[in-house]
Amino acid sequence: MTRTGGEWVVEALRAEGVRHVFGIPGVHNLAIYDALLRQSAITHILARHEQGAAFMADGYARASGRPGVVVVTTGPGATNTLTPLVESYAGSQPVLVVMSDIPSALIGKDLGALHEVPNQIECFKPVCRWAEALRDAQAIPGAVQGAFHLFRSGRPGPIALSIPTDLLTASVEAKLTPGASG
Repeated sequence: MTRTGGEWVVEALRAEGVRHVFGIPGVHNLAIYDALLRQSAITHILARHEQGAAFMADGYARASGRPGVVVVTTGPGATNTLTPLVESYAGSQPVLVVMSDIPSALIGKDLGALHEVPNQIECFKPVCRWAEALRDAQAIPGAVQGAFHLFRSGRPGPIALSIPTDLLTASVEAKLTPGASG
C-alpha cells in the first residue's frame, strides 16, 4: 500500500496498539500530525514544551504499563527530550521518541538549515536502548514496529527514531509486519 512516511509512522503505531501520543507539532513533523488528524484510533495530547511531552510519555508508561510515545520536531525540539529520556533509561521505561530531521540532502552539510543539529541521532545513543536515523521511507513501518519488538524483549528503555522531513512527506510502498502487536 502507498502512504506518506508520516502516515506509515501513524499506521505502525496504530498496529502496535498505541492509543495516546504526546508531543508538539513543528514545521518539520507536520506530515505525522496530518496523519494523526485523519484518524481516530490514537489520541494526541499536546504539550507546551517537548521536555514536558517526553515526561508525560514516561509517566504514561509508568502508570499504564504500555509504551509511551512522543512526537517532536527537529533539532532543539528533539534535544529537549533528552532529560526525560535519561529518566526513562534509568527507570527502564519504554518510551519511543519519533523526531523529524532536516531534509536528507542537507544532513551533514552544516549549511545552517532551520533547526539543524549535526548528526542529531548521536545525541540520543548514550541514553537510549536503540537510536536510529532512518534514510529510507520504506523502512519507517519496520523501524517503528522494531521499537515495539525491543520493548517486549529484555530490559525496557527509551528508543529514538529520527526521520528526515523529506521521508515523512514521501509517498512509498511499504508493509507492516503482521501480528507484531503484543
